[in-house]
Amino acid sequence: MSLKIILLLLALSGAAGIAIGYFLRLIISLGKRGSMELEIRKMKLDAEERAKKITGEAEARAKETEGRITEELKVRAADLKQVEERLVRKEELLDKRQTNLDHEQENLAKKNDEILAAKTKLDKLSQAEQVKLEKIAGLTAEEAKNDLLKSVEKQNESDIESRMRKLEISGNEKLEHRANEILVTAVHRLGNSVVSDVLATTISIPNDELKGKIIGKEGRNIRAFERATGVDVIVDDTPGTITLSSYDPIRRQIARIALENLILDGRIQPAKIEESVQKAEQEINNIIKKKGAEAAFEAKVPNLDPKLIMILGRLYFRSSYGQNVLDHSVEVAHMAGMLAAELGANEGVARAGALFHDIGKAVDHEVPGTHVEIGRRILQKFGVSEEVVKAMQAHHEEYPYETPESMIVQVADAISGARPGARRDSVENYIKRLTELEAIANNQPGVEKSYAIAAGREVRVIVKPEALSDLECRKLARDIADKIEKDMQYPGEIKISVIRETRVIEYAR
Repeated sequence: MSLKIILLLLALSGAAGIAIGYFLRLIISLGKRGSMELEIRKMKLDAEERAKKITGEAEARAKETEGRITEELKVRAADLKQVEERLVRKEELLDKRQTNLDHEQENLAKKNDEILAAKTKLDKLSQAEQVKLEKIAGLTAEEAKNDLLKSVEKQNESDIESRMRKLEISGNEKLEHRANEILVTAVHRLGNSVVSDVLATTISIPNDELKGKIIGKEGRNIRAFERATGVDVIVDDTPGTITLSSYDPIRRQIARIALENLILDGRIQPAKIEESVQKAEQEINNIIKKKGAEAAFEAKVPNLDPKLIMILGRLYFRSSYGQNVLDHSVEVAHMAGMLAAELGANEGVARAGALFHDIGKAVDHEVPGTHVEIGRRILQKFGVSEEVVKAMQAHHEEYPYETPESMIVQVADAISGARPGARRDSVENYIKRLTELEAIANNQPGVEKSYAIAAGREVRVIVKPEALSDLECRKLARDIADKIEKDMQYPGEIKISVIRETRVIEYAR
């Protein structure tokens, strides 16, 4: 019984403890809630105060900014007003000036009309006076002018001739001095050797016994050699020599090298001949490439296509009138470059046009057409500039002179070909040129006889003194020069000397 009471009391006390604990917790939580609400209310009040403060400051700054902007707008408005006033004043001034200009223009127009009217009146009076004078004199103004000029010319013929001679001599001296300076500067640097133009190459052999080896059994060696090289081998009775003949200089050079190597080797047979010819071809190709590159470098024409250099190098084995074509081309390039520099033309274009002016001769025996036309096609194929093509194509006047460089190339080519010893000509061409020169001079009126001298570089014309005067002799010399330039082709220049001589003969008996 007492245990139950104790347990009951313990249960009641535990329930009471739990109830008291919950009550205390409730009281504590209520206290905390009240304090949090107080804190929140306090924070709200603080925030409202800060917001009011910030709003006040912003309003103050806004009022300050508004005042500053208002002042600036007032200043700008004042400036704009001043600018507007200045523009109005300028516009008024311009209107006033335009009005003055209009008045001046009207006045000028009136004065111009007055001047034209006065001029017309003066012309009419002058014409009327001229008509009166013509009636009185019985001559027109043109007839009187011609008569007066003829009379003055006849009276002062000797003075006019003397003055013309002085001017001519003075001008010629200055031009000749300047030309000599340019040519001497150019030519003294270009004294290149001249290579003979032949169609056969002679090879020396140690003894005549080698001729039998070269011919071979039943001629098989010589036939194999001719078939491999494309040249004719001439083995005659001339001691110690064998002749190679071909129109193609490169073939001749290949054959020469191959035959010389065979002679040194001593083994002459068809198989060895083919091997020697192949080596000679490779050697010639190397020489062609080397000579082409050296020519381009010496002529100062850079950045050329390798194939174009090979074609250029072929000119080393080509000659014209006894002059090596590659040496001639380089010489013309130097000459054209110096002339272009003196005359203010494009030196690079002049040099390139001069270097390539005869490039068609490298293949003219393989390709139809003139060497100028072949050269044009070669340069166009390898993308050479049109200015260089124009400079090259006119050196034989097959095409018109389109640029100053084309004239320079033609002049440089003529100088190179005309210098003493540069070329040799055939007797037939030489005689033909002299005959044509004398025929042109003899066909002119008043000519008694003429002589072509100095290898065709000068024509001396003797005229009838009673048929031509001294002034007419000057015109005759010019006419002959024009006729020669028009009808003949020749290197360099030809001097025309007209001689008028009066002889008076009397006999004392």
